[in-house]
Amino acid sequence: MDQNTATLSPADAPPGFTAYEAIRHRLPAPARKGACRRARHLGDIADRYDTILLDAYGVLNRGMEPVAGVPERICALQASGKRIMVVSNAAGFAHRTLMQRYGRLGYDFDAEDVITSRKTLVRQLEQEGLRHWGMIAGQHFGPDEFPPLDYRMLADDIADYDAVEGFLLVGASEWTPARQALLIESLKRRPRPLFVANPDLLAPQEGGYSTEPGTYAHEIQDETGVEPVFYGKPYGNIFELAMERLQQDAGIDPGRVLMVGDTLHTDVLGGQTAGLHTALVTRSGVLADMDIDAAIAASGIAPDWILDQA
Repeated sequence: MDQNTATLSPADAPPGFTAYEAIRHRLPAPARKGACRRARHLGDIADRYDTILLDAYGVLNRGMEPVAGVPERICALQASGKRIMVVSNAAGFAHRTLMQRYGRLGYDFDAEDVITSRKTLVRQLEQEGLRHWGMIAGQHFGPDEFPPLDYRMLADDIADYDAVEGFLLVGASEWTPARQALLIESLKRRPRPLFVANPDLLAPQEGGYSTEPGTYAHEIQDETGVEPVFYGKPYGNIFELAMERLQQDAGIDPGRVLMVGDTLHTDVLGGQTAGLHTALVTRSGVLADMDIDAAIAASGIAPDWILDQA
């Protein structure tokens, strides 16, 4: 691919790509450029790697359906001795709920090998001192894995926002512009910490995109000057947790670990920052309708591999 000749019109870019480019200056810088070699799927390149880290949405599934052929391929890779892990910015659901979902989709992962941004935030909260938190999450979020927390759910009463000592932005399924305005108003009066358990900006859904916690967090930073602390891809904390899990096994070579995802700005950038090889899935994820060469050139983020699917 000649990255000097590829061009990308803003009209050709999906909302997710455009949104990430707008906050590109706040993301880690690319550690290197990959060779962008092409292959059909993981089966064609698996002999080069011992461990494969997989994003979930767009790689394993779209909505509630698996990507065709991927469950069988992942099962075959596991049977051949490959270590398969999930590294996902899934924060809004309890871990048990995610495991049940993967099982229904046809995947069999060790529960400890599913590393999420939720787990990454929980790790940090275990080290935090006592604080009265304001929790931003759907009612279904289930505080199962969280350490004992002093928190209140935030909704439509400004007094709740003003009463807390920090904010946990875990899920945005029930967040509204009116609630976002209350949070911004409260933070302007009294800045406090904001921990964000999902850096994603948008997620493709049937008929459009959902607004994810990262979008709200960046708006808060723009309006208040409060700098969010993000947990999850592309930031290093989630990869540190994944590597800790891997290093429980002797002899892990980071050069034989591959991160596979469907986004340049989270999966590929995060994997590169962690010192791993990366692969971009192009036909089942958020970049499915894009000129991939132009997207790579525009972002400056180049994976080692470009795959049709996982």
